[in-house]
Amino acid sequence: MRFRTKTYSWLLSAAVMAFALSFSPQSQAGEIREATLAGYLIIPNERVDPSYNGGFSMYVAAWPLQEQYPGHRFQSGLVGTWMFAQYEKPPTRKLYSDIEGGLGWWRDTRFPTITPKFIMGGVALNFSAWANGPGAGKGRDWSRPLGKYGVAQLSPWLLWPPDGLNLKQGACGELFGYGYLPLPLTRPKPKTAGKNVPTGNHCWTLFLNTANFKGPVAFFLPYFWSKPARDPTLAGMFLDSRFANPNRALQMETQYIPAVIASDSKGETYARIAPTDFPTGPDGIGVLVHEVISYSKDALWNPAKKWFQGGPPVDRINIRAARIHTFPGRGWATWRIYTPDTPKEERAPVDWSSFATPVAPDPATFGFKWNQQFVTTRKNGSCQLVRLPEFYHLVKKGKKPKWVPIPPDQVPPETGLTKYKFRPPVEPPQEAYVTPEEPDSCWKKPGPVAGPFQVRLGDGSLVTYYWYRFADQPALLNADLTDKEREELQARVEMLHRLWRKDKNYLPPPKTGRLASIDPALIVTPPPGLEVGYVPIVTRQDPPR
Repeated sequence: MRFRTKTYSWLLSAAVMAFALSFSPQSQAGEIREATLAGYLIIPNERVDPSYNGGFSMYVAAWPLQEQYPGHRFQSGLVGTWMFAQYEKPPTRKLYSDIEGGLGWWRDTRFPTITPKFIMGGVALNFSAWANGPGAGKGRDWSRPLGKYGVAQLSPWLLWPPDGLNLKQGACGELFGYGYLPLPLTRPKPKTAGKNVPTGNHCWTLFLNTANFKGPVAFFLPYFWSKPARDPTLAGMFLDSRFANPNRALQMETQYIPAVIASDSKGETYARIAPTDFPTGPDGIGVLVHEVISYSKDALWNPAKKWFQGGPPVDRINIRAARIHTFPGRGWATWRIYTPDTPKEERAPVDWSSFATPVAPDPATFGFKWNQQFVTTRKNGSCQLVRLPEFYHLVKKGKKPKWVPIPPDQVPPETGLTKYKFRPPVEPPQEAYVTPEEPDSCWKKPGPVAGPFQVRLGDGSLVTYYWYRFADQPALLNADLTDKEREELQARVEMLHRLWRKDKNYLPPPKTGRLASIDPALIVTPPPGLEVGYVPIVTRQDPPR
C-alpha cells in the first residue's frame, strides 16, 4: 500500500556503498548499475451501490515477497486498498485523507523480517499527519505528535507495537482478514480545539479475523481527521463525519525491489531482479485476495447507536447488510525496471502478462495463474511459492520497449548478471521506540495502573507495556475531549468489553484458504480485576539483541 515515509539519507548512503554500483548514464559492457523494480498490480473489482458506505472488510494473502530482507530501501505493500470519505460530488480542492496501510514493509520499519507487518495507515489532510496504530505515526518526535496520538487502543487482549502489528513468523500464503467499520463511541462536537470547525463521531474501528485473534483492535479518533481542518470551509469533509466511498481501488503497490542492469558489447540491455516470490497452489493459481465486502450502516453503525442509547446489545456485524465485490478476472501490472537516471517517461515496463495471467477462481476470489515456462515453484514449509523470472532482456520493438523474461542461459556472460549476488546493505543499528518519560507527561499522569510487563516478539524486538484505564490512555488525553466526554466513552467501551470476545467471528469467515496468525506474543490476558475497561499500551520497543 502507498504510505509516505521519510527516506533517511544515511540509509541510502549505506545502501549505495554496499552495492558499490556506478550511476553513470551510459554504461559500458559488463558494467553493472543499480536499478529499481517498482509499480502496481491492479485488481479490478465490481462496484456496489453507494448506500454500502459503512465500512469494508477483506482477506489478503500474507507471504514473504523477498527471499531475504534487502535493507531499508525496500518498500512494498501486499494487496490493499484506499478508503476515502464519500462525497455527493467531487471536492473543488485537494482534500487527500483516507485509510490505507495494510500488510507490507516500509522504509521506516525498524525491526523488519521477511514476514510482513500490518499498519493502520490513516492519512490526515494532505499528509499533514498519519497514524499507523496506537502510539505510532508520522516521525518519532513526541513534541510534534503528527498522528502518534491518532489511534486509541480498544482491545484488552492484543498489544500494538509501534513498529507495526506482527504476524506469526513464517506466514506463507495464508489469508489475513481485516476491515474498518465505524462505531459511534463519541458524540459530535460543534468546535474542534476551540475553532469553529465541528468534529464528528465516526470512530473507524479496525476489526481482524485471524487464526488466533478475532474482533476489534483499535480505532481512529475523530479528532485525528478534523484537527488539520482549521478552515471552516472544510467542516464536515473528512472521515470523522462522513461515511466511506464503498467503491475502492484494490492494488498492490511496490516502491522498491532491488534490481541491476547491464549491457553487452552489442549494446543490448539486460536486467536482474532480487529473488521475488508469490503464493501458488496445486492448480498453479496463487490467491491474493478474497471476499472484498462493503457494509451498509445497518451492519454495525445503526445497531450500535441504538445499543448505546439503551437498545438491545450488539455482539455481531449484520452480514445481511453487506455486499461482496465480485471480480471480473481482469488485472494488470505497471511494474517497471529502471536506473536512478532514467527519465520517468522512458521507464520500460515488465512483460508481466508473459508469466502471470489474472484469474477469478470464483466470483469472490482473485489471483494469478503462473506460466510454468517462466516461474519456478518451490516449497516454503507447508506452502508453495513461485519465484518470478529473475532475468530480463530489454526488447526494443516499436515505440514502447519492454523487459521480457528470459532464462539465465540467454544472458550474455559478459554482463556479469548471472554471477551477481544481491546482498543486504550494511546499515547502522536501529534505535528503540521510546515514549515520553517526564513525570508530568500524559504517559505518567494519571498514568498506568499495572506494569511494566515485557514480551519478546517474533521479530526479536522487546516490547514493554503497561495497563491503563481505557479513558486515561495517552491518545484519549490528546483527543480534544473533556473529562465528562472521556467518561462517557469509558462507559461505552466497558459495554463492549463485557460482551465482545477475541475468539468470536465478527467479520464473515473466508470460504477458501487458511487464516494467518498474529504473533502469539502479542496476545495477552488482562490482570485480575482489569478485564473490563482497561487496555494494554506499549511504551517502548527495543531492538533485537
